[in-house]
Amino acid sequence: MTSLKPYEIDRYLKSIAGPGAHLKSSRVLGEEPGEHDLKGYGYGTPVQLDFEVDGQLRRAVLHTVSPGPFGHEHMSDRAQALLWDHSSFNKLPRHVRSMDVGAWRTDGSAVSLGNAEEFFTLTEYVEGRGYFEDFMRMLDDPKLADLDTARSDALCDYLVGIHRVKSLEAGLYVRRIRELIGNSECIMGLIDSYPDRPDIRKCGLEDIEQRCVEWRWRLKGRVHRLSQVHGDFHPWNILFREGTDFQVIDRSRGEWGEPADDVTCLTMNYLFFSLQRSGRLEGNFESLFMRFWDRYLRKSGDLEILRVAAPFFAFRGLVMANPVWYPSLSDSVRQQLFRFMRSVLSEDCFNPGEVHRYCEE
Repeated sequence: MTSLKPYEIDRYLKSIAGPGAHLKSSRVLGEEPGEHDLKGYGYGTPVQLDFEVDGQLRRAVLHTVSPGPFGHEHMSDRAQALLWDHSSFNKLPRHVRSMDVGAWRTDGSAVSLGNAEEFFTLTEYVEGRGYFEDFMRMLDDPKLADLDTARSDALCDYLVGIHRVKSLEAGLYVRRIRELIGNSECIMGLIDSYPDRPDIRKCGLEDIEQRCVEWRWRLKGRVHRLSQVHGDFHPWNILFREGTDFQVIDRSRGEWGEPADDVTCLTMNYLFFSLQRSGRLEGNFESLFMRFWDRYLRKSGDLEILRVAAPFFAFRGLVMANPVWYPSLSDSVRQQLFRFMRSVLSEDCFNPGEVHRYCEE
């Protein structure tokens, strides 16, 4: 519940209508005017504003969106809805006009965003080299270095630590699984981005999509698994400094999710790079793949992750096999990735020790 301060509304109106603007009265729509009106204001409650601009009386309605299900759980969800309203209302004939879109600051003041065209974030700058550089080196040197093992262990322990933080918001887990399948950045969106070529049509994209939908029904009830996640834990989003000192960037798709998302995202890269080098998981990449899974299972105690990993592997595999993202990938590696995806989606439980079979079937 937010308490609207009349003087802050007055200040905001001056910022969009000019210094001659002055708030005369306000009330929650559906209630009689009175001094107590704004004390009952809550998100999603429309508030009528009567104000004067250089002697002319005007009336407007302040709208917000309530937190809740149906894609409104996060502040960014609600911001998206309101930004869309402002950008679209005035384009449709006979639609009520949007005067502005704004945001409340933590101190109760309001800021106008009506003239915004695109948004940005400003982050700290950190020193470091992308973990993918280690992968590029390991492509040419199959020897497993002590530093490679230590860095993989550090990343594993980091995931074990953040995944221990749980949330009880069951609806968010269902939403994350739904988005894994149907979001434009995830499985269905990736499949739709594939070029319409004969060699691609033979890869069984429709079959993979249908199997992933079936997996949604297996996973959506496992709401107890909702955990703190990174959401895009691949080697380009991990920066190492000296030794095992690292920092992560570009967290994606929400604060909460399924731990398998992070674990499959990273370990899939050990497989991907190894396939490019030799057509199979072997050498240093195999050692790191197996070590990571063994360590994560042992330290987290989360054996259930093996029963939910399949569609997350499919998600990452669809990225790697996509000619849009990897146009120079050999056809043989692309076919192995599709065999891997189909195989893991066909198994009730992922077995890290069966990767060779998954890629060859």
